[in-house]
Amino acid sequence: MTGLHDRHLAVSPEWLALYYRQPLELTHGEGRHVWDSDGNRYLDFFGGILTTMTAHALPEVTKAVSDQAGRLIHSSTLYLNRPMVELAERVASLSGIPDARVFFTTSGTEANDTALLLATAYRGSNQILAMRNSYHGRSFSAVSITGNRSWSTTSLSPLQTLYVHGGVRNRGPYAELSDERFIKSCVGDLEDLLGHTRGAAALIAEPVQGVGGFTAPPDGLYAAFREVLDRHGILWISDEVQTGWGRTGDHFWGWQAHADNGPPDILTFAKGIGNGMSIGGVVARADVMNCLDANSISTFGGSPVTMAAGLANLSYLLEHDLQGNARRVGGLLIERLRAVGAGSPAVREVRGRGLMIGIELVKPGTDDADPDAAAAVLEAARAGGLLIGKGGGHNTSVLRIAPPLSLTVAEAEEGAEILGEALHAAT
Repeated sequence: MTGLHDRHLAVSPEWLALYYRQPLELTHGEGRHVWDSDGNRYLDFFGGILTTMTAHALPEVTKAVSDQAGRLIHSSTLYLNRPMVELAERVASLSGIPDARVFFTTSGTEANDTALLLATAYRGSNQILAMRNSYHGRSFSAVSITGNRSWSTTSLSPLQTLYVHGGVRNRGPYAELSDERFIKSCVGDLEDLLGHTRGAAALIAEPVQGVGGFTAPPDGLYAAFREVLDRHGILWISDEVQTGWGRTGDHFWGWQAHADNGPPDILTFAKGIGNGMSIGGVVARADVMNCLDANSISTFGGSPVTMAAGLANLSYLLEHDLQGNARRVGGLLIERLRAVGAGSPAVREVRGRGLMIGIELVKPGTDDADPDAAAAVLEAARAGGLLIGKGGGHNTSVLRIAPPLSLTVAEAEEGAEILGEALHAAT
């Protein structure tokens, strides 16, 4: 492994991060498990950054990919594409957006980039409202609206970004308020901010902040925001790259926890739909999607192979009620992890919904983030045979847990036990 790591360092950018002191090469997977090049087997609680949504090497998906690759791998959007139309029909129907149109991209970053293009063109404004502690991708425009300093690599931007309170419930100036007063205060902040602006194009928000450490506002915040946005004609973009497809258990989309005033104007998705294949996309009302007055295509978005994978994966997800499984097994897992956390002075909070769970670590006896502890637990969990992620605002001190949605009760129990041992050993 040292040889491959050396080769990686010789040809890769210094900012291309790798997990672990001794980086790991994954060679194959099955179900909820993966193996490294030394033959070690791991329970995967991160799923390639929430991307392996159903299972590793899911037969239905691998067969669909193989069959389509044997017929035609690529055509571009310049030609009619049956798998793309079929998947677009299903996504449009599931989105909840009336008269929906769907455009496929190759990643969540590109999906959010497209959403920003649509919103700014539709509104004739380059002003974007975003949430503090947010993450929306790696492109120039997506980085410029990201509210998490660990991932915002430049202050240069084609957009004017204004940040709103509300994405983080238990830190910040409104943390001590009740949910009702929290929402009221965040709405007041939004109204005050709009009093100092000139016609923002859109508010973009993750219903649950992913890279930010799986933080979320009280249910109903974005519905309350929507009332204010509608008065000003401002669009709502729901970034569902990590929350979509039933991962939160209670809802198929994260925005549905804030549904009192209807669906978003634009919804972006990626990651889990392809189960590892490169799929992203945008859903929008027809008038918003059709607002561009110049030609646009996608060379690789909507590829026949990735669309075949998405169709097979979505069918499996729905037919096997993996959203329900995320709710049931995720509820058990978070209960176990809260019991584990109660025994560790380093654990500030265990939060989450479905199979999207965060464990925030602090220096014992303080409220200060502890990124060193998070890194140590990551290493200890790996040594115990469990792969997890990390993230969080201000400092990377939140353990991120997001297994494939087919996780079993026995695997949830096993993962919680390993994580408990890792917390005990590393903090």
